[in-house]
Amino acid sequence: MGLFGNRKSREERGVEIANKVASGKGFYGRVTKAFLGDEDFSRLQGAVGAINNGVDVQALVASGVPTVPATVVSIEDTGQLVNFDPVVDLVVQFADESRFALRTLVSKLRIPRVGEAVRLVADPRLPGAYLYAGPAE
Repeated sequence: MGLFGNRKSREERGVEIANKVASGKGFYGRVTKAFLGDEDFSRLQGAVGAINNGVDVQALVASGVPTVPATVVSIEDTGQLVNFDPVVDLVVQFADESRFALRTLVSKLRIPRVGEAVRLVADPRLPGAYLYAGPAE
């Protein structure tokens, strides 16, 4: 707690500004959208969305939400980096032979390969969708 009340930390303020920029709201968001153009602005929104998904997954796994095992069928690089970690398009296959495609941020130290087992978590915001939770251990 700060001297003058309950102030936000730098990290919390940074996340708040990044979300405003990605949504195009506020001064930073409007200026960023005006200078970047539509194509680059949509890439920025995708990168911020990937960061938010990573934070959501960590919270879900920490709270004990069960993970779903899957096998990587294909992986493609999108060309986007977030803190030098790549954003990739993954296609995974579940045990019942159904497939699911997702765009996610992966660690450059643990990039999943075709045929490797990974973990997914059901997305609470979108029924039937999954979030990448890392390699199976």
